Amino acid sequence: MAKHRGRGVASVNYPIGMNLGGDPSQALVHATPTGKFVVTLSSIDLGQGMKSVTRQLAAETLGVPIEDVHVDTGDSDTGPHCMGSFASRGTHRAGNAVVAAAREAKEVLLEVAAEELEVDPRDLELDGRGNVRVKGAPARALSVRDVAQAAHFKRGKSISGRGMFLVPPSDVDPDTGAMRPVTTYAHACMIVDVEVDDETGEVRVLSIKAAYEIGRALNIGLVEQQLVGGAWMGISHALFETVEPYYPDRAHGPTDFNGYLMPGPGDMCPVEIEIIERPALDGPYGAKGIGEMCATPPIPAIANAIEDAIGVRITEMPFTPEKILRALDAKRAGR
Repeated sequence: MAKHRGRGVASVNYPIGMNLGGDPSQALVHATPTGKFVVTLSSIDLGQGMKSVTRQLAAETLGVPIEDVHVDTGDSDTGPHCMGSFASRGTHRAGNAVVAAAREAKEVLLEVAAEELEVDPRDLELDGRGNVRVKGAPARALSVRDVAQAAHFKRGKSISGRGMFLVPPSDVDPDTGAMRPVTTYAHACMIVDVEVDDETGEVRVLSIKAAYEIGRALNIGLVEQQLVGGAWMGISHALFETVEPYYPDRAHGPTDFNGYLMPGPGDMCPVEIEIIERPALDGPYGAKGIGEMCATPPIPAIANAIEDAIGVRITEMPFTPEKILRALDAKRAGR
């Protein structure tokens, strides 16, 4: 009886958003009389950082400080249409909509500022600090607050914008069936090292090393934490989470989260992640999505590492000690 070490590799090419076209998201952006901006979405923040990223995208596009942007994810009754926060689509789909809405709002902002400063809107720029100024003559400037107040109380204009992102449906070749169901993919490759005890069947993940190509990291802190969290989730799927055994008596299985087995901090291994940026042509500032793909490669990588360690292939999740011991028994029996 001994503990054996093994290494497994897995890679993933992950489609962003729902396939086959459609999949719309809309956004609204408007300025308040105080020169602050509100982004209205129906794309809900589930803890993945939707509000943070869309706030960054709006601020960058408008050319205003990020603290001057508020994101309101209301509900589907009061907000603009969105298909939902799923399919790793939020940053890509809703982000594109926010950028489009912010651009339209910025056009109105510059129009009003041009009227106040008596210049052409094309001669104006925002400095990122809350001011609109004449290019080449920064002394000729107005605060965004002053422009907003002029729009509301003097010019009778709404500094607002509407944005929508819609993937056009893919044409299908009637002869071959060839089509382009997805506009962009994210990619990853992961290496997992494990230790397997052939007496108890216990698997311990020793390390995870991975590289993720995600288009562009709009918020590096959120990206890194989501990738580490996804690795943890993948370990959980691969080795822990199950409602078995509950048949024929539920008394034998978990009935709530107190008895549902999941890995804790002590079960997590060191994780090393490299982020590769290759901007997507149709992504907001080149971004793709990473929501679900980060939990995908740990599962096959762990399965491959177990086989490398003890020479048995487990094909059903989770890879429990019982399944591993049964597989070892079958191997020794020549089955």
